Amino acid sequence: MAAPLPGEIEPAELAALLPSGPLLIDVRGADEVAAGMLPGAGRVAADAIVEFATGVPARVARRVVVYCATGKRSRLAIARLQVAGIEAQSLAGGFEAWKAAGLPWVAPAAGVLSRAQLERYSRHIRLAEIGLEGQERLRRARILCVGAGGLGSPAALYLAAAGIGTLGIVDGDLVELSNLQRQVLHTTDRIGRPKVDSAAITLAALNPDVLVSTHHGRLTAANADTLLRGYDVIVDASDNFTTRYLINDVALNLGTPVVHASILGFEGQLTVFPARGAPCYRCLFAAPPPPELAPSCQEAGVLGVLPGILGTLQATEALKLVLGIGQPLTGRLLIFDALSMSFDEVTITPDPACRCAGLGGVLEP
Repeated sequence: MAAPLPGEIEPAELAALLPSGPLLIDVRGADEVAAGMLPGAGRVAADAIVEFATGVPARVARRVVVYCATGKRSRLAIARLQVAGIEAQSLAGGFEAWKAAGLPWVAPAAGVLSRAQLERYSRHIRLAEIGLEGQERLRRARILCVGAGGLGSPAALYLAAAGIGTLGIVDGDLVELSNLQRQVLHTTDRIGRPKVDSAAITLAALNPDVLVSTHHGRLTAANADTLLRGYDVIVDASDNFTTRYLINDVALNLGTPVVHASILGFEGQLTVFPARGAPCYRCLFAAPPPPELAPSCQEAGVLGVLPGILGTLQATEALKLVLGIGQPLTGRLLIFDALSMSFDEVTITPDPACRCAGLGGVLEP
């Protein structure tokens, strides 16, 4: 075998480096990638490689290795990177040499980020905890927001901005003037229109990459299984106990995690109910409180920015669940008081008598 050229790395040497997490960039075409990829590699169009590689976290020391089919295009690609001040190596012999050496490869992930998407999500890609692989995971994710009001507005906006592939919206209400003090998905000129239609307009303008799937109508026992099925995470942005219990029960059956929040006055609460695990919403509230102890926002009022804070936190927890990073609020109830600007946290104890305890789930640490 010919000696590697300057700037090249041999397949065996790269294989030994894989446990250290080098940044692997595949510059082949989509038809070539279908034959397989190196484990952990991300496909990037050759003309976008500089934009992508500049997102490598400076605080994380990672080797940058580019490969193509035989090594010719990758050498051109690293020349571009070097001009931009980024040190990189080309895989000698490319993917063909890698496979010929009997080294491991994987089936490709569907899709590839375009140059515009690399720029749009560059601040995500710069994060070692997300990177290109995490952004692809967000692009493939399906999240459902039940409610397009105070909580659903900020949650949906930030999930769409993050690049969630499919964002479902369920709401049966029309936009009213009194909504606009807090429900930032909607605008004055849309008063009288279905909230789901207004939400779709706003989200499409914010990020056309996102597929917005809407359902104008209430979540009911008759349609809940159909509407919730197929989503990776459910964001409970509803405003009544009946819907919250329904979401909980159907999500447990489907094995889908729920990010729950509620608001009233100047206070809000947030938690995550795990897929097929404890605790669930019925562990927190075995039964609805009497109406006089649980007035609605319409009756008691709500600070306009409060749902913005809690809804944004819901989006944060949903993104963490999709990415598999951080510590979710499972088994913990976060309580926010806007007047004192304080956060408190209490433990939610799983109820051994609750049916969620029999679904094989456990309280996550």
